[in-house]
This record gives sequence, C-alpha cells and structure tokens, in this order.
Amino acid sequence: MIPEDINLKSLNAVNKGTLMESLGIEFTEVGKDYVKGTMPVDERTFQPMGLLHGGANVALSESLGSVGTYLILGTKTHYGVCIEINANHVGSVMEGNVIGTARLLHQGKTTHIWNIEIRDNQDKLISYSRMTMMILERQK
Repeated sequence: MIPEDINLKSLNAVNKGTLMESLGIEFTEVGKDYVKGTMPVDERTFQPMGLLHGGANVALSESLGSVGTYLILGTKTHYGVCIEINANHVGSVMEGNVIGTARLLHQGKTTHIWNIEIRDNQDKLISYSRMTMMILERQK
C-alpha cells in the first residue's frame, strides 16, 4: 500500500503546521488495507470536563482514513476528500494515548470507505467511525 518513496518518517513530516501536529497525531503503522496512529490525551485534546473530546476522536479518524486513501492513490493523478464521517463515542479516557486503526472496507473508482476504531491503552473501545472518501481527478 505504501508508495516506495514514502515511509513513516516522511508521512509524519507532512503533519508539520497542521491540525495533526497541533493534536499530536502520529502515524505509527501501515499495511495493505489499514493505517494506525496515536494521539495523546492531554490539554490539546481534552473537553472542559477533562475527558478526551469527541471532536479530537473524529480528527484522528479522518486523518487516518485520509492518509490511507493517499497511500492507495498517491498524488500524481487523483486525490481523495472526505465527504462523510460519522462517529459513535462509546467510552471515555482521561489520560495516556489513544490508538486508532483505520481499515479499508471498500475501494472503488470513485469512493473509498474506511472503518476506524479508536482504543485506549488498555484496548478498550473509545470511538468507532465510518468515513467515505470521494476520489477526484487532478486537473491538468
């Protein structure tokens, strides 16, 4: 899935100056049909009650699925944009890190669909998302 000129270091370097850097999101593993990453649970990702913010979960989910589509497509002729994401927040976490795993459910010519699970350090499910990426052709 990873293009030969991409590695985790270069993939994470693209996060500089973005929301992913602000939230501390790091890509940690890629495979044929999945992408994994982590995000800290701290003052950058808290909601006012001291819990991981659901919006931070969605940002992690969309980041993982978007990178997965990027790794499938490359950037020469096509690119992907998220057109829909939904999330169910089923657990809470107040410290540590969360680990997200995006798995490709559907790879079509015009859409990709990703399922994303976010778990805490004890492997407890915190959030579950599904996102749809629309595939667009680059203008010449």
